Amino acid sequence: MAPDPAHNPAPCIILNEPQLAENIGAVARVMANFGLEDLRLVRPRDGWPQERAWACASGAVWPLDGAKVFDTLEEACAGLHRLYATTARPREVVLPLLTPREGAAALHDAVNEGLNTGLLFGGERAGLETQDIALCQAIITIPIDPRFRSLNLAQAVAINAYEWRTQTEDRPPPAFREGAPPADQAMLMGLYGQLEDQLDEAGFFHPPEKKPSMSRNLRAIFARALLNEQEVRTLRGVVTALSRGRGRVLAKLAAQKTDKPD
Repeated sequence: MAPDPAHNPAPCIILNEPQLAENIGAVARVMANFGLEDLRLVRPRDGWPQERAWACASGAVWPLDGAKVFDTLEEACAGLHRLYATTARPREVVLPLLTPREGAAALHDAVNEGLNTGLLFGGERAGLETQDIALCQAIITIPIDPRFRSLNLAQAVAINAYEWRTQTEDRPPPAFREGAPPADQAMLMGLYGQLEDQLDEAGFFHPPEKKPSMSRNLRAIFARALLNEQEVRTLRGVVTALSRGRGRVLAKLAAQKTDKPD
């Protein structure tokens, strides 16, 4: 299939008959968190726009500024090739049942084929009706505790939006991964040598014949830590400080012994 000329690279979020402006604003906020922008509202109870939505968006105003309002759900989803309903209630319509993760993966594949996609959420009071779900190609159900299935609208959007985001951004952003470069083997060997020399001097390796295995165990501990260059420098400074402190203690003890009368 040729890509649609109006192809959207991410699913739209359709809120069917939302009631509270605060919830719409909270939805816009989580949409912005996870890179979604296309917000569609079907018959919002109190009309549109509503200032309280912008107040609750905490600065994530672009989904609200670009929000489209429709009189019917059919109009809101007319240009979509894949629309998944989100509901925790069993309905009469027989459709594939997916978790948010499975749904996000299927929508991601559809987007890569050039298809327009969307996620449909019901209103706060009654959720989605059977006739709404009948417009969709699958149902997404969040695996929540059956003892309490009530989920806030923005929470439901957030869970699905997060799973969508992980399809393309499955690692922390670069800012969280930046830092000193990893230590190379030469730096690690320098640390090992300094530490083992000081431990040897302190009598740690006892009995002497166990030194090779004890040294291997110590090196394995540091190897698992995946130290970076700054961490190695810090550890070497720690070893140096400890060795100097021990030297001062020994010097003080020697001085005290010398000062004692014969």
